[in-house]
Amino acid sequence: MSGFAWPELDEFNFGLEWFDVVAGENPDRPAVQIVSADLTLQSWTYADLSGRSDQVASWLRELGIGRSDHLIVMLNNTIELWEVMLGITKVGAVSIPTSTLLSASDLAYRVEHGEARAVITLGALADRLSDIDDRVIRIGTGEVPAGWHDFADSTSAPTEFEPDGATPASDTGLLYFTSGTTSRPKLVQHTQVSYPVGHLSTMWWLGLRPGDVHLNISSPGWGKHAWSSFYSPFLAGATVFVFNYDRFDANTLMQVMDTHHVSTFCAPPTVWRMLIQADLSRLTHPPRELVGAGEPLNPEVISRVREAWGGTIRDGFGQTEMTCCVGNSPGQVVKDGSMGRALPGYPVVLLDPVTGELAENEGEIALDLAQPPLGLMAGYYGDPEKTAESRAGGYHHTGDIASRDSDGYLTYVGRADDVFKRRTTRSRRLSSNRCCLNMTSWSRRR
Repeated sequence: MSGFAWPELDEFNFGLEWFDVVAGENPDRPAVQIVSADLTLQSWTYADLSGRSDQVASWLRELGIGRSDHLIVMLNNTIELWEVMLGITKVGAVSIPTSTLLSASDLAYRVEHGEARAVITLGALADRLSDIDDRVIRIGTGEVPAGWHDFADSTSAPTEFEPDGATPASDTGLLYFTSGTTSRPKLVQHTQVSYPVGHLSTMWWLGLRPGDVHLNISSPGWGKHAWSSFYSPFLAGATVFVFNYDRFDANTLMQVMDTHHVSTFCAPPTVWRMLIQADLSRLTHPPRELVGAGEPLNPEVISRVREAWGGTIRDGFGQTEMTCCVGNSPGQVVKDGSMGRALPGYPVVLLDPVTGELAENEGEIALDLAQPPLGLMAGYYGDPEKTAESRAGGYHHTGDIASRDSDGYLTYVGRADDVFKRRTTRSRRLSSNRCCLNMTSWSRRR
């Protein structure tokens, strides 16, 4: 893929200029399929979702939502999530996907720092918004409190949406809060193309093809959900498949995958580890593509799945700040435990975490900004200092350490801070031991 080049776009709207086009070409192809805990299937075609997102866009405009307005989207894996995300995109507004598990204080922080004009969430979560400025528009699904706008009313909106103009490619399209641990989460800013078009790399890693049924086990509100349950499948003209179980059961999951002919499957290591505790032979038609994400899988899990299903789980690497930049893509040799190699369009280098110089065998994963990849964020919203820090020396710094072998395969080592702490501690222990040995030797000489 040395000849790959990112599209150069001055204007682009994923909903209007990609999704609706795919819907026009394949109107009857399922776009989203959702299986509930009782194993009931609901399905919406590309034509269905194209029309509904037009209605949602028209309705949002009637509420006063316009281009560049910010909206918190705090929904579960229900069809409203895809309708809303596409509707917001068509308006030219900005989605801030958010987990429904957030506390009231965390939500208030996101509304304030995300400069949200509206919140779209379950009416049942109304108490989470009790301390939020009354000027923020409340839109609810299900049982809606007094004073809120009922999302169900959008079904009476016009079925055709007329945009108020072209959407500049450089406009903000998405804001994602990172999962801050020791400090407040950063707010990642993506343009109308960095995720919507940049996920061509993720589509390549996943191995998605037109008509595939793609199951990604991920919760809404996090970047990985956009990776594998929104942009990549729709870029490929595939079907987003969701199984909303109440309690995870490996046997039921395999039954659902068999029944509905899941062809590509992405899951975090926790799910893969639970799957190998079950009888994997119960899945009689394994997916063509198997992918793991979130953290490296141990060789035992990969081996057990390969023996049972005949396929190899392929790992990859990326962050909320970018699309998939390193991965084991279909057809290449997979080295168990490796994340794979740099994906097309991503100038991945390793940097010495101390000197910042290029490293050969081990270092911080970074992107050379002399060739900026389309899938990289625009920056941290409202925080030029953190943005500049992340781009020091002309590289985007991931903060993750990897080793690289002679074939270019990268293996994850750990977060830079954690690796540095471990090595510093080990160095101090060695120094302490050497000191003790020297003292003992000196004592004996006396």
